[in-house]
Amino acid sequence: MAKLPDPLSRRHLVESPLDPAKARALADLYLEQGRSVEAVAFLRKAEATEGLEALRAEAVETGDVFLLREVSTALGSDIDARTWATVAESAAAAGREAYADEARRQAAALGAS
Repeated sequence: MAKLPDPLSRRHLVESPLDPAKARALADLYLEQGRSVEAVAFLRKAEATEGLEALRAEAVETGDVFLLREVSTALGSDIDARTWATVAESAAAAGREAYADEARRQAAALGAS
């Protein structure tokens, strides 16, 4: 298995121009190790919209507020009230009460009941 870059090398890779194929390969390495949030920057650099959309769906399904925000920022998309409400339900079902509370706050701020 290929080795992930150390934190400083990762930072340099994220901040520097990077071949899309190499960016995608790095993203895949992070995903294989369950490090989805760290994969987002490389999926963005690889312009791998399908990978970002898959992570967005995963974030909604698992109730991961942090991952949802990261992916939505990378995609340049807003998160609507219905999505926040779904995230709140998913987070509560997974026992992630802090995430559930935050998602409920966001949904309420956007007018969801």
